[in-house]
Amino acid sequence: MNGILCVNKPCDFTSFDVIAKLRGILQIRRLGHGGTLDPMATGVLPVFVGTATKACDIMPDTDKSYLAGFRFGEISDTQDITGKILSVSDKAVSRGELEAVIPKFTGRIMQLPPMYSAVQVGGKRLYDLARQGIEVERTPRETEIKSLRITEYSAEIREGTMEVHCGKGTYIRTIIHDIGEKLGCGGIMTSLIRTGSGGFNCNDCYTLEEIQKARDDGRIEELIIPVERIFDSLPKLRLNPVQTRMYRCGVKLDTNRINNIRPNADRYSVYSADKCFIGTAVIDRDAGELRVEKNFN
Repeated sequence: MNGILCVNKPCDFTSFDVIAKLRGILQIRRLGHGGTLDPMATGVLPVFVGTATKACDIMPDTDKSYLAGFRFGEISDTQDITGKILSVSDKAVSRGELEAVIPKFTGRIMQLPPMYSAVQVGGKRLYDLARQGIEVERTPRETEIKSLRITEYSAEIREGTMEVHCGKGTYIRTIIHDIGEKLGCGGIMTSLIRTGSGGFNCNDCYTLEEIQKARDDGRIEELIIPVERIFDSLPKLRLNPVQTRMYRCGVKLDTNRINNIRPNADRYSVYSADKCFIGTAVIDRDAGELRVEKNFN
């Protein structure tokens, strides 16, 4: 069993909880996931099964999209409603004031990882230190917010929802915290749904209950997405029979002898002579060679 199984992660499950549950359902150890979700979050969690786990760190599309609920006037130690409230404010925030600061949180921005996160400092997870009441110095990280849109907002209760399309490693609760700080009142995240990850969306996902039933009915393979879909955005190369045999053995191929090499593309998805997906390859322009990146078949 190899490929991608998209899970609609339930609330109060960690991403590791989902993996542990699936190991029991699928009776397979080799599983990985495409991006950690907080326990309170729900939504798209791509799970890599079998040889597809080799794709975890080479996905061309690492973008994520979210629908997040927020509330202004509060600050918590976790930056969301699960944490301890540290301060409150009765400062009013109009829709106009909110919309005025949004441009400051789009594009490439610097973000300070929250203490309650899986980031490692000195070999220790920040959330482990936070639970011990220890706060350490962190280094801001660059992330990209491709779009941020307020979908609902009530100035009366200072609550609303926002849609965020962002790059890998972005903390949505930190965006809300920082917006609240900019508005001078504080802010916390009240809900989070991941609506897209790595090119997959909610329509690709199944609940754990649906996955269990499919397994019981002997049709689990119907839920598995072929790993090559991850690489749909890459240009495709089809090798001839001789090249196929050489490439499968890890031999570097002369790019002058391969059809469809593009002048401005250095990474490809590779198919055999019989149109079977093999894996991904990179071009060494100086050496004029096509080299194996990862093979899946």
